[in-house]
Amino acid sequence: MKRFIFLIIFLTYSLNSSAHMAHYSKFKKIEMEILRDGEVIGYNYYFFNKDSENITVTNQLKFTVKILGAKIFEVESYGEEKYINDKLISFNSKTRQNKKNKYVKLKLNKEKNIYDIKGSSYTGSASTDNIIGNWWSHKILQSETQISPVSGSIKEQLVTFVGKETIKLYGKNYNVERFKLTSKDMTLPKDKRLNFDIWYDKKNALIMKVTYSRMGNWEYRVKKFE
Repeated sequence: MKRFIFLIIFLTYSLNSSAHMAHYSKFKKIEMEILRDGEVIGYNYYFFNKDSENITVTNQLKFTVKILGAKIFEVESYGEEKYINDKLISFNSKTRQNKKNKYVKLKLNKEKNIYDIKGSSYTGSASTDNIIGNWWSHKILQSETQISPVSGSIKEQLVTFVGKETIKLYGKNYNVERFKLTSKDMTLPKDKRLNFDIWYDKKNALIMKVTYSRMGNWEYRVKKFE
């Protein structure tokens, strides 16, 4: 029954996909806090720059994990997505993860209508049905595959509708729809596997919260949007 309900929602989103970026034309900025085991350890900010039919989304992320005061894990990342008439034409990112450099250079090949990708984990082509795996876009709930914003790898995914809920964030209540996003192949190693709970606010067209467990309990949650 839940999969049937999700199919209806999926079709509804698909019918409105041409207006996807229009949902975000009102935004200038989305601020997310990153928590691990209930403690704020960093941030994930998205900035929207609009020029006629062009929209550029800039992503800034940084967090540090410490145990007994010792730094054991640190990530800092910057990315930029460019859209024209709701179509992704390029994505570039640089990530520093524990002194290791990772990157993605993606460009739309207009002649073949595919994405050409050069990444730290994958170099090749990809269908334009793919979505960049960032949390600002609810299109991630529609897609069967996503492109890692860190390394360029392509990941097959399944999205299941869980139910409707009301959540409270920073003193405000939001009526949301909860989804489960997992890897299509759950036999993958845990560090390569997708396994997220996602809370989506349809009214504001925003993913309000994301949680997962990997070396602790992680949470990304929207603190502010304007």
